[in-house]
Amino acid sequence: AGARRDPSAPFFGVLDIFGFENFKLNSFEQLCINFANEKLQQFFLLQVFKAEEELHVKEGVPWKEVEFQDNAPCIDLLEKPPNGILRLLDSQCKTPNATEATFCKEINTTHGKG
Repeated sequence: AGARRDPSAPFFGVLDIFGFENFKLNSFEQLCINFANEKLQQFFLLQVFKAEEELHVKEGVPWKEVEFQDNAPCIDLLEKPPNGILRLLDSQCKTPNATEATFCKEINTTHGKG
């Protein structure tokens, strides 16, 4: 913690529905806030677009499909069992002598490409 991120290193961003925030270094707390916002956004999208579409189709009302960015892959990366990043973190927290390095290695082993 507190280490500076290498600007050439790969990363992924999570949309904060209350606005974009660009910090030089994000905290775990910020990740949790953004993750909660992503879950809220997903719930909103499912309720507003998918549920309304199903209702229109069921009632025979004409419906024009609304395109939207589905954030499910981002949420799955963080929480989906058994290898979501938060699940890997939970496992590392229960592992004796685990470090940030062992956590990063586990993420790279599980989700790394190449």
